[in-house]
Amino acid sequence: MPGTPNASYSITMRLHLQSDDPLAVGRVATAIGDAGGAVVAMDFVDPTGDRLVVDVTVNAGDSDHADRITAAVDALENVDVHRSSDRTFLMHLHGKLEVRPTVPLKTRDDLSMAYTPGVARVCLALAKDPSDARQLTIKGNTVAIVTDGTAVLGLGDIGPTAALPVMEGKAVLFKKFADIDAWPVCIDTTDPDEIVKVVEAIAPVYGGINLEDIAAPKCFEIEDRLKASLDIPVFHDDQHGTAIVVLAALYNALRLVDKPLEDLTVAMVGAGAAGVAIAKLLLREGVKEIVVADSRGILGSHREGLEGSKAWLAENTNHRDRNGDLRTAIEGADVFVGVSGPDVLEPEDLATMAPDPIVFALANPDPEVDPIEAGRYAAVVATGRSDYPNQINNVLAFPGVFRGALDARARFITEEMKVAAARALADVVSAEELRSTYIVPSPFDERVVPAVAAAVRDEAKRTAATTG
Repeated sequence: MPGTPNASYSITMRLHLQSDDPLAVGRVATAIGDAGGAVVAMDFVDPTGDRLVVDVTVNAGDSDHADRITAAVDALENVDVHRSSDRTFLMHLHGKLEVRPTVPLKTRDDLSMAYTPGVARVCLALAKDPSDARQLTIKGNTVAIVTDGTAVLGLGDIGPTAALPVMEGKAVLFKKFADIDAWPVCIDTTDPDEIVKVVEAIAPVYGGINLEDIAAPKCFEIEDRLKASLDIPVFHDDQHGTAIVVLAALYNALRLVDKPLEDLTVAMVGAGAAGVAIAKLLLREGVKEIVVADSRGILGSHREGLEGSKAWLAENTNHRDRNGDLRTAIEGADVFVGVSGPDVLEPEDLATMAPDPIVFALANPDPEVDPIEAGRYAAVVATGRSDYPNQINNVLAFPGVFRGALDARARFITEEMKVAAARALADVVSAEELRSTYIVPSPFDERVVPAVAAAVRDEAKRTAATTG
């Protein structure tokens, strides 16, 4: 069965209809509806002559569904599908980014100041004091989006070239929401040593490094090494962006169910980059009991042979030393956080949780438990999807975090800055707005980035995490 029709699988069909058939348009709309598609727009391109040319835009549930819709329309009498275009692919033609100058180049004077000979004076000034690069170059407002393509969205290890459309999209989000000039840096190596060397070598251009879609556990090593060697913020969005938004959503969900954070039992599934970052931030904020499960069951002292992030989780969570599978982990839990894969729980499993449970099923595109059915058992449900309420989306965090860090000339992003970002994000949702289907704001809410940026900037200055 296809998913819910949505814009990511939208097509535009150019149809040739017989002009003397007044019912053709109606039959087209009916055929699309019978095939499970959703008509978004119908434009009459050429209503003259012996044929009617119509562009019909339709949302489908997946690629196969789009093909079936096209075939159903093409099978109609007096209707010819002249061509069908995938609107998502059309959007990506020639990429989603370009470079534009910020200064005029209309006269010889403009050229002599922007380039030679005038630019030499600026170069010499920077050679004398490189810290001025943040004022005199793009460095002060530029972020590198670095990936090796080993953990791209839900697609896995698809390589740096295939990862480029995602990194372009990330750059577009930086610009749209925070007016930051970000650029994809897709590196054709999976060796942590080489990745670190490449980023260190290009760092003079950038005011911050956003690590993206790099598989665990090497993502932890790469981040730690770059944070130690660079004097600009290094932020792994898959870890910390997710953790910030989860914490913000949890703050507001707890306001609805009236439970103190320090009394919670949190059950988690997923021990990768996001899971570790979420656990660390929750522990820092006072959650005392977290139980984490992976595909083999609950992590704890009873599990032998654990390494890296899983070893850390086993040592720092599950203080009651529970043993069992995910269903054991959620028994009596107040909160469930899923950052793993689809359908690891049945909705009725949630009945074993504490009263008024909070469920964050964040696997994308298919959550750990059906969100609609989960609503029968949970007081609050959130997902990673845009077609359900309460989308836990990293875009709520990283534009504001980097805007604040760049404005503060921060050298790094501290745990205090992450918590400040989460609190500011939660506070965007007022008491009057707060409800079970609205615990985090929309990414398009114009209050989000300024609020998060101000909180990060103020915290950076308070903790002296800046270059001065």
